[in-house]
Amino acid sequence: MALRSILRQVIILVLNINMDNETREILTILQEESAEVIVEVSKCFRFGPDQLMEKTNLTNIQRLEKELGDLCAMIDLLVDKDIGVTHAGISSAKAAKFEKLKQYSNIRINK
Repeated sequence: MALRSILRQVIILVLNINMDNETREILTILQEESAEVIVEVSKCFRFGPDQLMEKTNLTNIQRLEKELGDLCAMIDLLVDKDIGVTHAGISSAKAAKFEKLKQYSNIRINK
């Protein structure tokens, strides 16, 4: 997912003072979920993807997967609000990101 493009659209939406309360709540939770994804990625780097978290019996990579699912859910809700973020726009941003990665990274991209 081209997170930069999505976040740019989110910032534009946040600046819209006519935003309804539901949209604000969706954006707030989207922001929180984005931060939680960052935390779980950090734990994978710091402690390894296979480390089990006490009390949850989930590995760091499983916790990352859960947070990514939560983030995707909020993105879907944002799209459902029909305020300018679309699945087509997200798909286009993803395709552009894949092309940049092919050019500027060592990641093998098969998309």
